[in-house]
Amino acid sequence: MPEGHTLRRLADGISGRFAGQTVAVSSPQGRFADSASVLDGTRLIDAESWGKHLFVAFEGERWVHVHLGLYGTFELADGPAPPPVGQVRMRLESGNGSARASYGDLRGATACELLTDGQRLAVLDRLGPDPLREDADPGRAWARISRSRAPIGALLMDQQVLAGVGNVYRAEVLFRHRMHPLRPGNTLRRSQFEAMWADLVTLMAAGVRSGRIDTVRPEHEPEAMGRAPRQDDHGGEVYVYRRTDQACLVCGSRVRTDVLVGRNLFWCPRCQPRFRSRAASPSR
Repeated sequence: MPEGHTLRRLADGISGRFAGQTVAVSSPQGRFADSASVLDGTRLIDAESWGKHLFVAFEGERWVHVHLGLYGTFELADGPAPPPVGQVRMRLESGNGSARASYGDLRGATACELLTDGQRLAVLDRLGPDPLREDADPGRAWARISRSRAPIGALLMDQQVLAGVGNVYRAEVLFRHRMHPLRPGNTLRRSQFEAMWADLVTLMAAGVRSGRIDTVRPEHEPEAMGRAPRQDDHGGEVYVYRRTDQACLVCGSRVRTDVLVGRNLFWCPRCQPRFRSRAASPSR
């Protein structure tokens, strides 16, 4: 499933091509046809993301809410739109008189719905802070994590706690902060959470710029270590994600994997030792 940086890049791409323009909106597949007819020929104001959710604003306080889910894609391109191919749920096209022709085709999304401003706010109320948003309040995430006995590896993936983090960023930020994924949230110090939040802000912003997830520090880049670049369809240089049984880039131990809340965990047993509470230790 696309992580938050992908949705931010998508929002930026939509804004760059269509913001301020009168656009043609259609639904070649037909599932969004009624809503598309309402929006067709109106002005697209802007687009923004919040976590894994995309919101495209149209005049009249109307919003198209998109959640790509596991299989959705939203392809943007410049030039005249060709005949639609496949199950295109929604198509955007720049209107007449625009500086350049552009189009965007949405396919396979879990959600594509027309919302009022109030309905959009109701969606946002269910989401935690997004590290990519300037208005994010990390204190909201900390308040939930500090009260929860759930594993931090599950809490980071809970979109009601923290929006936009997926399996890759989850695995990598825990490794970078030497934290075992099963450590209970309420055992973290606030300084530990704030350090991870700051790291996510930096890593995810880099992902927006590059379009891929790179999390290794300079001393662990392929050139610095004299190793081959990573080969994986997700792209990017990472420490533990999808590196099961491979040597840790830092200590050489074998990366381990397990399943938590239906998603694969990846961690290094030496760099991320299991947490043991001092309170649970026998007295001497």
